[in-house]
Amino acid sequence: MGVVVWLASELMFFAALFAAYFTVRQVINASTGGELWASGHALLNVPFAVANTTILVLSSVTCQMGVFAAERGQAGRTGGLLNLSKWGLREWYILTFVMGSVFICGQTFEYAELYSHGLTMSSDVYGSLFYLATGFHGIHVLGGLIAFLFILGRTYLAKRFTHEQAVSAVVTSYYWHFVDVVWIVLFAVIYFLK
Repeated sequence: MGVVVWLASELMFFAALFAAYFTVRQVINASTGGELWASGHALLNVPFAVANTTILVLSSVTCQMGVFAAERGQAGRTGGLLNLSKWGLREWYILTFVMGSVFICGQTFEYAELYSHGLTMSSDVYGSLFYLATGFHGIHVLGGLIAFLFILGRTYLAKRFTHEQAVSAVVTSYYWHFVDVVWIVLFAVIYFLK
């Protein structure tokens, strides 16, 4: 229950970011005729961002597969490495961790590209809001990756997989799914809303 309440507070945090984004965008577009937003948006590499977003969204699927394994009490795989139906929590959460890491690396690459084109936090208000919103989301993804490491560490250190470990895995999945849903909305607003 505590995690759900905490996620509700996180939802309010991201709602405030969205409110700031839309408010500033409206004011700036009214004063510049939309030129600033259009020039900032033109720098975005939408196909790359779509690929990176797909990786993050699919990581929610792998995370949920890990939850299903945890609910069965299956910490590790019971078959060959290529037999996905026999994977346990560890394998699915390792894959989720890798996919989340790829997303962060992709976001870092995107930041470097935008920086090389002159879009920085201090270049203009578009840059400030872009980096503020996507950066805070990236920090939340990093927090999720750390949580996956803790869950994985617990499963490797414990002599047996317990109900408490399964509950921890499920709670971590709540957070990961939340981060994914926030990104989908953030991605749609920043990359597609003109």
